[in-house]
Amino acid sequence: MQVHGVRRTWWQTSGRYWFAASVTTTCPLTDSPTAIRGNGIGVRAALGLTAGSTRQATEYIHVRWYGCRYGRRYRAICLGVTSSIRHDLRNLAIIAHVDHGKTTLVDALLKQSHTFRENQEVGRLIMDRGDLEREKGITILAKNTAIRYGDVWINIIDTPGHADFGGEVERVLNMADGCLLLIDAAEGPMPQTRFVLRKAFEVGLRPILVINKLDRPLADPKKVLEAAHDLFLELAENADQLDIPVIYAIASEGKSGLEPESMTDSLEPLLEAIIHHVPAPVLEEGGFQALVANLGWDDYTGRLAVGRITRGEIRPGDTVAVLREDGAIRGKVAKVMLHRGLGMDAVDLARAGDIVVLTGLDDVAIGDTLADPDYPDPLPRISIEEPTVRMTFSVNNSPFSGREGQYSTSRQLRARLLRELDLNLGLRFEETDSADEFMVSGRGELHLAVLIETMRREGYEFAVSRPEVIVKEVDGKKMEPVEHLTVDVPEEYVGAVSEALGKRRGDTIGIGYEGNARVRLEYAIPTRGLIGFRNAFLTLTAGNGVMGSLLLGYRPWAGELSAQRNGVLTASQPGVAVAYGLANAQERGITFIEAGEPVYEGMIVGLNKRGEDIAVNVCKEKQKTNVRSSTSDISVRLTPALKMSLEQCLDFLGDDELLEVTPKGIRLRKRFLSQADRARRRSRAAQATSA
Repeated sequence: MQVHGVRRTWWQTSGRYWFAASVTTTCPLTDSPTAIRGNGIGVRAALGLTAGSTRQATEYIHVRWYGCRYGRRYRAICLGVTSSIRHDLRNLAIIAHVDHGKTTLVDALLKQSHTFRENQEVGRLIMDRGDLEREKGITILAKNTAIRYGDVWINIIDTPGHADFGGEVERVLNMADGCLLLIDAAEGPMPQTRFVLRKAFEVGLRPILVINKLDRPLADPKKVLEAAHDLFLELAENADQLDIPVIYAIASEGKSGLEPESMTDSLEPLLEAIIHHVPAPVLEEGGFQALVANLGWDDYTGRLAVGRITRGEIRPGDTVAVLREDGAIRGKVAKVMLHRGLGMDAVDLARAGDIVVLTGLDDVAIGDTLADPDYPDPLPRISIEEPTVRMTFSVNNSPFSGREGQYSTSRQLRARLLRELDLNLGLRFEETDSADEFMVSGRGELHLAVLIETMRREGYEFAVSRPEVIVKEVDGKKMEPVEHLTVDVPEEYVGAVSEALGKRRGDTIGIGYEGNARVRLEYAIPTRGLIGFRNAFLTLTAGNGVMGSLLLGYRPWAGELSAQRNGVLTASQPGVAVAYGLANAQERGITFIEAGEPVYEGMIVGLNKRGEDIAVNVCKEKQKTNVRSSTSDISVRLTPALKMSLEQCLDFLGDDELLEVTPKGIRLRKRFLSQADRARRRSRAAQATSA
């Protein structure tokens, strides 16, 4: 028996694998399983072919996978042949490290596909609709859109690039058949590039490599291509994943090409690569089946369930089984919609391969399977990597509690955090011994900072503690998360950055000279050493450095870190800060508040020049006398107060401090407000240490 023309192209659909093949046999096949070997692929099949018969390459053989380790023989059980291929559809995810141009590329694709009118003003970063996304300049939530190229609809999934939002990437990759891997032509592969490519390979996506930002002054596409090939060789699980097309692009200008020297003024080369290299969805026969990958909300229709149909079809009014972790329930689909441009169009029928939006299912959650009640086959639930950082969210018990927030009770705070778990799969929530305090874990300090800022803008008032890493006990040893840190800095800042990382228990892995007077440093560093480092890094490099990190896993505890901060100035009395009192405080350090701001005892009002904490009276006014002078009573001149962002405040916090968060602002404070309580706690801690 011989097999000719087997395309070594495998891709996954809901746990099943497919390959296109043209099969020629030299002996008849019966209904009994018969071994077929071709191009190193071992397949046990029962195709019922007669001698000499040939199947066209447009027909796809449906197999169930039994081994997928690179270097071993692949074995599968054939489940039949189908010729129902969705040639009119492609499902594509765009993945990359942060700031490598994903959302900008989506902008260009939307504009060149004539999604908008010729005279329509749409601006930049169209997919980043949230206020926080636009303010921070990063993508936080994965989003769907669709463009039309010729007769083909291309579903595009725009994913975050920041490591803290890696859970969003893991959540949506199962909806795609292929991906665009964007790499900056100047920076090359970064830590998150490795993470997203590994996740894409795990779900069987066909990648297209896009080397972007060729217009940057330090762009070196040839060197970046070599580094990308090394990354593919390291992560690929089979030889097919090394057969990747390469496209060069300047997404901000809407240009692309097959070579850096022959760029066109459109993205047509990229679109052609998508059509020819991203596998078309396969129409699998059977009862309806879809995995919910995202949720939304509409003021008129209620909850929206977003997912890809892996089998069958769905119509408005159909009854489906919602297969949850705790059992199955039934629901009725009210409306079926497909993404079209930036909006959604209602349709009468959606088929396997479509990424649909369903309404009418109020009790559905991310990871649930929607299925035909007669064929309730559950799909594997979405798996997300465990969080590494945690902090406490507690009821605000300061003297200013309840003045500025609309929601401030423990019941309201708990309900809001539990509601966040429905959409944010990377978060974990735990009750504590106190009814007013909850433990929330996430993928990083930025992940938690975005949650805090979102709740603040919604009207919530609460307090949070300093972020801390999640430590595990393995075989009696204390283990902590360690990350692979990559920093790209000018040569003159290497010494300062290396010294700072050494104090944070960073171990050098490699040093590479990139040319143009820049150096790339790689470190293995505990996650706790990176808390607060980003702001210090920007200061050390005068904003000229680039950094990224990737979780390596858990390793033995590296030891205590050296002190990273001086003591603080705390208010000794409640009242309103005045210029005279602030002037006295500025003799001892840097102040955080302006004259006229209300304060309370225990509120942190500044940073001391020395290591200990000092209580100062910023409400103290100058005593009035009958003596006047033409110069002595001139208004006091103050140094402008240091105003910190939310992320900077979280980095600044000490173990005995909290951050008070309200809709009108944020305040640093001591956990125990009175000086007597703090002194008592220090005395008890000293006694416990001596004992």
